[in-house]
Parts: sequence; structure tokens; C-alpha cells
Amino acid sequence: MAQITKKALAASLKKLLREKPLDKVTIIDIVEDCEVNRQTFYYHFQDIYDLIDWIFLTEALVTIDDKKTYATWQQGFLEIFQYVLANRSFVSNVYHSVSRDQLERYLYRVTYDLLIGVVEEQAAGMGVRDEDKKFIADFYKFAFAGLMLDWIRQGMKEDPVKIVNRLGVLVQGDIARALEKYSMDYKR
Repeated sequence: MAQITKKALAASLKKLLREKPLDKVTIIDIVEDCEVNRQTFYYHFQDIYDLIDWIFLTEALVTIDDKKTYATWQQGFLEIFQYVLANRSFVSNVYHSVSRDQLERYLYRVTYDLLIGVVEEQAAGMGVRDEDKKFIADFYKFAFAGLMLDWIRQGMKEDPVKIVNRLGVLVQGDIARALEKYSMDYKR
């Protein structure tokens, strides 16, 4: 029952964001649209920003759950782009509001989750320290999320398939090479 209520509150927020900017949406607007009382909202969320975090974490992380391998990372990243496109008004409103850091945190988290799976898979049996694997995943996380944030800032015009394909050319073999270098460093 709690999940149904949270999803209904999320749907109301997204609907309202198609009509007006985030800084004009109030909790009263959300609960009236959702036909629940304010206490129901506060039972589930501290504020609108908490609801935004919940939306990003529950909806978007699901899109890449099975795409954390070297063979599937491009599809996972493309699905993140597709989630953003499918939720264009929501994402744009969050991006252009004071809560932009929530969007950035979401993108960093979801791309890190995707990339650390790829790094772990590629590092199997190589003797690379966890801190080095994390460093590699962090490096690519900032690059990938930065590309996506720039794409959002520019109005989401470029075809995500082209972006992901260009990333594939750029990244192909680089994670494995970096791991080999860290592995050699580790063995010394």
C-alpha cells in the first residue's frame, strides 16, 4: 500500500511539472492532485526534494539492473537516456531548479552502479585493488554524467544512440587497459 501511495504522489508531481516549474509546485498542489491529505505526504516524504530523490532512485535504477557488464553497458547507458527523455518535463524542471544537485547525484549514482559492474567484471582475476577499481569507475562516471548533463542543458536534442555509439568507440578497450596498468602497479 505504501508503494502505491508513493507512486501516486510521484505521478502527481510529474503531472504538475508539465504545467509549471518546480519552484511553483507546493505540497498542497501534490496532495490535492493525488486526492490525499498532507499527513499522507509527510508520512512518506520529508519534502518535495525527498520525493524527487525517491523518484530518481526507484524508477531509474530499475532501468539498468541487468546492464552492468562490458557487453551491455552501452544498452544500460542508452536506457538512462531513454528514461530522461520519457520524463523530459520532470528532468528539465529539476535541472533548471535549485535542486539540480539531486539530478546530478542521481546521474552519478546510476552511472557509477553501471560502471563499477563493468570494471569488476573486467578486473576478474587481475589482482587490482578495490580503490583502483573505484577510481576507474569514478573517472568514467564523471565523464558519462557530464555528457548527459550537458545534453540535458542543451535541450536533449542530439540522438542518444549517436552519443552512446560515440562513447563506445572512445571507451572500447580502455577500461581493460587501465585495469592492466593498475594490476602491474599492484604486482610491483
